[in-house]
Parts: sequence; C-alpha cells; structure tokens
Amino acid sequence: MSGPEVDWDSLRAQAVEVMRRAHAPYSGFRVGAAGLVDDGRVVVGCNVENGAYGVTLCAECGMVSQLHASGGGRLVAVCVVDGDGAPCPPCGRCRQLLWEAGGPGCLVEAFPGQGPQPMTWVLPGAFDLDPGETPA
Repeated sequence: MSGPEVDWDSLRAQAVEVMRRAHAPYSGFRVGAAGLVDDGRVVVGCNVENGAYGVTLCAECGMVSQLHASGGGRLVAVCVVDGDGAPCPPCGRCRQLLWEAGGPGCLVEAFPGQGPQPMTWVLPGAFDLDPGETPA
C-alpha cells in the first residue's frame, strides 16, 4: 500500500472516542468509524439515529461526509467499532460507500477475528465505474 503508514491502534482509539458521541436513543447500539486518508488526515463519524429509522445515518456515512467536507481524498484504512470497542462489520450500503471512498485496496478493520481486510474481501463484486468513467 502506498501512502501513509497505518497506525491501527491510533485509528481504533479514534473510532472508539467518536463512538462515545453516537446518538442512538432507539437501539442503544453505538458505532464509531475512523478513516485514514491518503494525505495523512484522519476523518471520523458516529451513527446518528432518527425516529424514521430507515434514515438513520451510519458511522461510516458520517466519516465519508467528513472526508469530502474536509477536502476529499481517498481512504486508505478504516476502523469501525461497536459500543464495546469491538470490530463492527459495515452494513451493505456502507460497504459500497467505503468502496467508492477508498477503492479496492482500502483496508478495513471491522470483522471480529479477521484483522484488516481489503475492500475486495469486504465487498466482492462491488458496483464500480467502468474504466475512464467519472461519477455524474
């Protein structure tokens, strides 16, 4: 992997810290995400629940929003944790979101007992743009 070296302990600690700020009054299930950007920045997000449960914002959504709001770039490593600080697998929507924000080589630590895995493992067969195509 090119780009900044991944300090997984620090990334996990930042995910745990932001998880504590999650807004989860309905489920009580807090989630935090921290991502290392290719320029060395770290972006974070926590889940924000809503009474209209289907529009709840996942932690990964908040993290990717912060990525774009703070200047863009590509995610090279992501850590997602639950309320106990344990690895927490992203939902399907967030797996696609992470693919588009980090690409196939982005490493994700979110699966208990698996360690960091590339997005190709996290989301095999991801929807992707054709070579040379740009998003609308």
